[in-house]
Formats: sequence, C-alpha cells, structure tokens
Amino acid sequence: MRVGFDLSPTLPPHSAGIARAVESTVAALEMRGAIEVVPLLPPKGMTPRAFRKGHGQRVRDLDLSGIHSFTSAFAWSGPGQRVQTIHELPWRHGCQENAGWRHRFWASLGARRADGVVTASKIVADEIGLNRSGKRNKLHVIPWGVDGTFFAEPPDGVIDEVLLGTYSLPERPLLLCPGAVREKKNLGALLRGVAELVARKGPVVQIVITGPDTPDLRTSLGLAQQLGLARFISTPGNIEQEHLPGLMRLASVVPVLSHSEGFALPVLEAHASGTATLTPTGSVQAETAGGPGFHCDPKSPPSVADGIAQALKEGEDRRTKMIDHAAAYTWERTAEGIEKVWESLK
Repeated sequence: MRVGFDLSPTLPPHSAGIARAVESTVAALEMRGAIEVVPLLPPKGMTPRAFRKGHGQRVRDLDLSGIHSFTSAFAWSGPGQRVQTIHELPWRHGCQENAGWRHRFWASLGARRADGVVTASKIVADEIGLNRSGKRNKLHVIPWGVDGTFFAEPPDGVIDEVLLGTYSLPERPLLLCPGAVREKKNLGALLRGVAELVARKGPVVQIVITGPDTPDLRTSLGLAQQLGLARFISTPGNIEQEHLPGLMRLASVVPVLSHSEGFALPVLEAHASGTATLTPTGSVQAETAGGPGFHCDPKSPPSVADGIAQALKEGEDRRTKMIDHAAAYTWERTAEGIEKVWESLK
C-alpha cells in the first residue's frame, strides 16, 4: 500500500512539538515498512492550503491509496482515501489559539467527510464524539511516543550540570516550562501558585520558561513582577534541541498547566527523563501523565502550590514508575496504530 503523507506540519508556523511528532512517526513507519511512505512537502513559498488542492492529482500521478494528513485539514475532493488528524478542540476549554472557524469546520464537518480520523488522546476523542452505535468506527486514538534521546541517566561523557552555566540557571529546584510563551500554556496559573508557595515560605524554586520572546511572555513577566517573583524567573530563549533532554533531567518538576492540549509531549519526555510533572486534574495532560503524575486545579493558587510541593517532595519516590510509564509510549507503537487505520480502509 502506497500512502502519501502530507509533511506540511514540519514547517513553520507549526509548533516544534507537532513537527517532532510528525517526523518521528514517519521515521517509524519507514522503518517498519508495512506501508510504503510517500513524503509530500509543499514547494517553497506555497501555502499548505494551496498544496492540499493538488493532492487529488498527486494520488493519480503517484498511484497512492490516499493521503494521510497530520492536521485536521485535507483535500476535500478527489480520488483516494483521506485520513485527518484532530489534535485538540481548544474552544471547548475557553482557549482562543487555533480556535477559528476554519479549525472548527475541519473538526466538525471535516471529521464526517474523512475516511479515518486520528487523535492522540481519549479525552479529545470523546470531545469529537464521532463514534455512534451501528456505524463504522472511523475515530482512532493513537498516542504519540517519546524520542529515544530522553533518558533518565545522561549518556556516557555527558554532564548535564554544564547546561546550568550555558543557560545561566541557578542551582535550586527548577520548574521547567517548555514553550510556555503562549497564552494557552497558562503560565499565569503557575506564577500564582509559586507566589502562594513563597508566601508560605515553602521551597525556593526557579521557573525556567523556554521559547522566543512573545507578547504573551511579556504579559506573564509583568504578572511575575507584580507578584514579586522576578528573581525566580529565567527566560533562556530557544533551547538547542540536543540540550532539552539534559534540561529535563536537571528539572525537578515540569508543570504543564495549559488550558488545552492534544497530547502534551513534554509530559512524556519528562517522565522518560525521570522528572515529575504537574498537570490539571482531568485534563489531556493528566491522561498522558497517568498514575505517576502529580495533579492540581490550575484555577486555585493553593492547589498549584500544593502540587508543586508534593511533586518536589515525592517525585523521587515515583521516579521508577514514571520511567516505566513513559517506556510504553514508543513511535513504533504510533506507527503501528496508523498502519491499522489504513488497513481498515482497504
């Protein structure tokens, strides 16, 4: 079976997490060889929307069974089967990012038009709500995997602590917040929780926010100033990808308190690194974290403070369980799930 895989999400402005997931999934599919992967990338300067319009012709010219889209949008008409990916429904959680009418259209009518629909979490699958008794089950929950570079112990010859100097980080418990420079990441909830922790004279921590300078980040830094937390904040900017595993190991807690997520890859990467996570109770992030994770109510600063304190105190006790939990999530497993989707469309 020859399937075209639209790799547009590996290009800007898509997030680094989505790009990593697409690249890792395709690499695993190619390694397994059950599907003949035909990579499809738009020429320089062509928009993904314009690129999708040509998918019907590509199906004919390349003799493809269909097109696999790693986003919710796909070619509406033309030959071949269509599989879409719905990562999240942010408007269900009061989140404005990626909540425009186009995304709502593709998540609703598009999901009914597609031959197969993939999502990474059970919670999002329930929100999509496609499956009905008596109808073919075309909605598939296929969790993401964790990259093999995330280990609980550094490789031979690697000293993680060097990164403290590289990124000017203090030697105190680090709360690592990957990419928390967008409003949807809900950094304000963490800041208010840490302010509560400071008021209690609890553990002294350092909040490390990675990612580029953005208006949302500046708003959060203004809040940190108001809360008297400026000295507890580090903003090292974009992190080199090869440094991320080491920073995950150095961190004491990785809080992911986002308003909306589709899977929350940093949660899995943290657990693979033996590092505790803090997620909202009942969220997609909590689903990914599973039993070893620590949870809180992001709307309650005391609850966030309690969650941080508990994770700092008990994280080491759950370390083995976190590592074992993450080990079950592999990109090979993700690839196998996608193979089954396409097999079901024969």
